[in-house]
Amino acid sequence: MSEFDQMNLSAGDKSVVLPVLHPTLGQSCVDIAKLPKETGCFTYDPGFGATASCKSAITYIDGNAGVLLYRGYPIEQLAEHSSFTEVAYLLMHGELPNAQQLAEFEGEVTHHTMMHEAFRTFLYGFRHDAHPMAMLTGMLGSLASFYHKDLNLEDQVQRRLAAIRLIAKVPTIAAACYRYSVGWPIRYPRNNLPFTDRFVHMMWEVPSEPLNLNPIVAKALDLLFILHADHEQNASTSTVRLVGSTGANPYVSVAAGVAALWGPAHGGANEAVLKMLAEIGRPDNVQSAIDRAKDKTSGFRLMGFGHRVYKNYDPRAALVRKMTHDVLGALKVSDPLLDVALKLEEAALKDDYFVERKLYPNVDFYSGIIYKALGIPVEMFTVMFAIARTAGWVSHWLEQQNDPEARIGRPRQIYTGSVRRDYVGIDGR
Repeated sequence: MSEFDQMNLSAGDKSVVLPVLHPTLGQSCVDIAKLPKETGCFTYDPGFGATASCKSAITYIDGNAGVLLYRGYPIEQLAEHSSFTEVAYLLMHGELPNAQQLAEFEGEVTHHTMMHEAFRTFLYGFRHDAHPMAMLTGMLGSLASFYHKDLNLEDQVQRRLAAIRLIAKVPTIAAACYRYSVGWPIRYPRNNLPFTDRFVHMMWEVPSEPLNLNPIVAKALDLLFILHADHEQNASTSTVRLVGSTGANPYVSVAAGVAALWGPAHGGANEAVLKMLAEIGRPDNVQSAIDRAKDKTSGFRLMGFGHRVYKNYDPRAALVRKMTHDVLGALKVSDPLLDVALKLEEAALKDDYFVERKLYPNVDFYSGIIYKALGIPVEMFTVMFAIARTAGWVSHWLEQQNDPEARIGRPRQIYTGSVRRDYVGIDGR
């Protein structure tokens, strides 16, 4: 990040010279930090779509070109050659590990996969039919009470330990939430297995018989974990940073991120895809749905198409699309909704209306199909997202702790309420 240019800005009868910052990649940015002091004005940016809240070296997105980089590495290369744990290491440490570093990192994560036994009591306090995201949010927040002696945020070793614990324990807690919801006993992690295989066994293995799953299940989930590991300053990551800016511990910061992810406009998008497919009902109804989506007065939208950031094809969607077809072919799943999804994908990719507007199927469209094909309940879709995104959340939290420019988050507002007025007693109202 360097400063080469300046920008002159006038606000009423006052003017100010603002530095223009140039990142290593992407658009230049006007530093407006001294604007209120120099002019008495601040900026208005609903949704912060034109505002950089921090400097970060973790993830870069070029939405127009369809580019996603983790620490400079194209997502396509990582998806082809890497594993989720290797990507988690990369996000946390900034460089790809050598063989020894990766083995040590995987050993650290594996060492911290167990839940404290008191978690069972906590988990059983939820209704069995509670949404898994509600359970996950509460249980993650409670981690601070289990590890309160290791919360010295000035200690770099303790900060890193907390990050490792979160990456390790979120899958264990997520699987426990699922098993509790279906009345199965909680499955302890099999630490002789790799990260994603371990999660698969915690989800579906039962005491009465061994688990025999097609290897493509773990392969597909590992790909989805890689693709969902980070995505720059999205709503949930920004939430983690905002909570973390107050000095809050990483467990509650990540729990806040989970709560933000739960929103249907964010992590719940793949749930919305399945609900849309259910509404369409049959492959014969796809063309009618396409026509309704093009009619702005119908109120009907195709969920899982287009993206706020990507104005081209979502690079993650291109990767997961192939995996979707591989999974459906390998598992030979017969499901009417999956038939609807494939028909809808085919129709939208050929329709000029969607092609011209670059409304391509995004990663949420395909991930929802994969999750359904694997037998994961719709309520667990966002939990799966949270498992992956934890790697990004803790990486941003760690980066923030080392940022000398980090300040407590405090957005401004434009006040639209009443002007000053005097109190009137109840008898005079």
